[in-house]
Amino acid sequence: MELRHGLDSLPRGDGSTVATVGFFDGVHLGHRAVFERVVEVARDRGLVSAVVTFDRHPREVLTPGQEPRLLTTLERKATLIDATGVDAMVVLEFTEEFSRWPAEEFVRCVLADGLRAGHVVVGANFTFGHKAMGTVDMLRELGPKHGFTAEEVPILELDGRPTSSSSIREALSRGDLSWPARALGRRYAVEGTVVAGAGRGAGLGFPTANLETWPRLLLPGAGIYAGRAGIGHPEHVAAISVGTNPTFGHEPLHVEAYLLDFHGELQGDELTVEFWARLRDEQRFDSPRALAEAMAEDVRRTRELVPSPEAA
Repeated sequence: MELRHGLDSLPRGDGSTVATVGFFDGVHLGHRAVFERVVEVARDRGLVSAVVTFDRHPREVLTPGQEPRLLTTLERKATLIDATGVDAMVVLEFTEEFSRWPAEEFVRCVLADGLRAGHVVVGANFTFGHKAMGTVDMLRELGPKHGFTAEEVPILELDGRPTSSSSIREALSRGDLSWPARALGRRYAVEGTVVAGAGRGAGLGFPTANLETWPRLLLPGAGIYAGRAGIGHPEHVAAISVGTNPTFGHEPLHVEAYLLDFHGELQGDELTVEFWARLRDEQRFDSPRALAEAMAEDVRRTRELVPSPEAA
């Protein structure tokens, strides 16, 4: 997949696209249904399939301080979209000036002049332009004079529940992994850089990798989890803590992972941590020994719940 930043980066020529537009946080199954339709139409018509997204959540600009934590970094989003077969992803800078563009200007500058769209596919709840005045019906109305047709993909429902990024965020914040896994079509994972910690885990017999994650990334609710972790892809069973280390005072919410049967140095590496099951709430223990005993039980249960990648 070709990745481009800004409409000015698009090559000029006679080619046209089948395009979709959205923030697509998490790239859940509903988003993937839109991408699959884009790819299908593009292949049928011999056109380029293109996804337009933004460098930040629109609410960072529209309602600063009220924007949500995100399910994916831009890099992770690109990887997930690439896996759907899309030909190109265009990242636009969502600025205050851009947020004031009328819907008609968005159609002209982005879809017509920028992407030379021959067809546009969007989710049923898609809106665009200043004050979200643009709708699917407007795309159908304005499309013919700009050389494109438009269609909507219905909201995907799973077990009678609509898929949405907000519902996934809400569940994760409660420590619920089941709905996110169902709606995403995969287990939730976070990426970060392994940084030096206080070294307490090693002293307790369970050396953990302390993860420095992107500040905008959503972490599951505080607690102890079973999962997998690894460099590039989750390759080791891991007992995972999301919390503040209350036994030793309170620290900012962060992720630590104890990789079972791993012996080596991870500091400075990029680690992916994948969440499989919630084991218990985070709690404060009266002594390091009591904490170590609880960690041993967490590791035992993790072995029971998560098979090693080699055995899977």
